[in-house]
Amino acid sequence: MNKSLFETIVNGLFKEVAYFQEGRDATGRISISALVKCTAAIRMMAYGCTADQVDEYLRLGDTTAHLCLENFVEGVIFVFGEKYLRRPTADDLQRLLNVAEERGFPGMIGSIDCMHWEWKNCLVSWKGQYTRGSGKPTIVLEA
Repeated sequence: MNKSLFETIVNGLFKEVAYFQEGRDATGRISISALVKCTAAIRMMAYGCTADQVDEYLRLGDTTAHLCLENFVEGVIFVFGEKYLRRPTADDLQRLLNVAEERGFPGMIGSIDCMHWEWKNCLVSWKGQYTRGSGKPTIVLEA
């Protein structure tokens, strides 16, 4: 992930979502930073790892890692949803219809889960596993 994008997400969540604001616990120690909480959530989503695997890298407990993930998803929708999570435009729908028609499914918009999409940020070590005849790594969206 681009560093500036990551910082934008962390700062947006820090300003708007109470869970990501640093506080003090009962002993007076500062709680986990927003940076660590966001890193845990993104690692869990990006690598598909479990909460206890995040513990080895970031020293977070299972419950805390789950809370980080839940609050991260809800926070991103709350903070960035209106601007970035939009309904498809007419151009988007037309492009989907054209692709579906090329594949033999005319008029079918809801069938995007069976299409291969180019994976721009595919890891180099995984590239051979996900590359098809086009020479570019692709991924199939799952419903």
